[in-house]
Amino acid sequence: MAATDIARQVGEGCRTVPLAGHVGFDSLPDQLVNKSVTQGFCFNILCVGETGLGKSTLMDTLFNTKFEGEPATHTQPGVQLRSNTYDLQESNVGLKLTIVSTVGFGDQINKEDSYKPIVEFIDAQFEAYLQEELKIRRVLHAYHDSRIHVCLYFIAPTGHSLKSLDLVTMKKLDSKVNIIPIIAKSDAISKSELTKFKIKITSELVSNGVQIYQFPTDDESVAEINGTMNAHLPFAVIGSTEELKIGNKMMKARQYPWGTVQVENEAHCDFVKLREMLIRVNMEDLREQTHSRHYELYRRCKLEEMGFKDTDPDSKPFSLQETYEAKRNEFLGELQKKEEEMRQMFVQRVKEKEAELKEAEKELHEKFDRLKKLHQDEKKKLEDKKKSLDDEVNAFKQRKTAAELLQSQGSQAGGSQTLKRDKEKKNLGFL
Repeated sequence: MAATDIARQVGEGCRTVPLAGHVGFDSLPDQLVNKSVTQGFCFNILCVGETGLGKSTLMDTLFNTKFEGEPATHTQPGVQLRSNTYDLQESNVGLKLTIVSTVGFGDQINKEDSYKPIVEFIDAQFEAYLQEELKIRRVLHAYHDSRIHVCLYFIAPTGHSLKSLDLVTMKKLDSKVNIIPIIAKSDAISKSELTKFKIKITSELVSNGVQIYQFPTDDESVAEINGTMNAHLPFAVIGSTEELKIGNKMMKARQYPWGTVQVENEAHCDFVKLREMLIRVNMEDLREQTHSRHYELYRRCKLEEMGFKDTDPDSKPFSLQETYEAKRNEFLGELQKKEEEMRQMFVQRVKEKEAELKEAEKELHEKFDRLKKLHQDEKKKLEDKKKSLDDEVNAFKQRKTAAELLQSQGSQAGGSQTLKRDKEKKNLGFL
């Protein structure tokens, strides 16, 4: 019997029975709280917005501390994501807080691809968690979860409308992270302008199909406050770590020539609303939504790309083992096909190489024969020439011998005549 059938039978056969006395499993919530407090919590915030909108100041104000960080400039060649992790302690609860800032966002002339590094960073965190989850020996309880739980999108207080960069970026991110839009430095515009600006932003987000994070209303304990706060989005906030004495209290505020803006005064800005919703009421829901919605979507898409499915072509349940076996057989079939193709290609290339070598050998033989014939012809010519020269030398020697013989005979004849004349002269002299 399949495991799914067994699970279905167990679910169908479940019935409620009364207890005769106290058992003790009502302490499970306390056990869970104690275990969670011991392990600690993690929360990862992505701050997206143009340089100079007060992202770092707002983080310092939210967590009532001073995070170390270098101020960003407007001269970045591209968008870079800078991540910093801090260990915070409040009462007996520990929080590992990671703040990721987008350095150089919106500073380039060409802003077309400004969102890509952000999307790649979020996907990289999902991929790291997925790889850890797919390991044979998993240590998820000790794994530092770096998945982004919330994206605070800082909107410049122009008072007019959203920039195209903001719309494009939020549209690319809304399926990957919980987006909470906030109007930064909201004290730069008047109350009436701020109200119109909020309405304009909400209208543009809806018309462009941008899905922002909605505070959950399914829990009765927070349904009322969350429903009210959903109507206040986007939050208009002001950040400041400077404390001023107002009345008899020291309060975080910003001092201007025309007056003082109190950060925690709800009549001045929505900072308190943001802190309540982000940290004190919905932090766990943001973590849960990240895991159950955004990560599950990424995980499903990646596993489908790898060939894993929940059902077969007939819409019947498909176990992981069956999927693995089918994928393995498919892979082996493709491997054998590629192996056969490579073997055929190898045989073809060997034949082509053999044909090339035979052709080259034939050409070499023909060239050798031509050279051999040429050599023989040259050799015959040289022999004929040598014979002709030898004949000429012999004829020359014969002529030379004959000439020398004639010369010697002529010399002998001339000498005998001279003697004869001398003798005749001598005889005449005696007379």
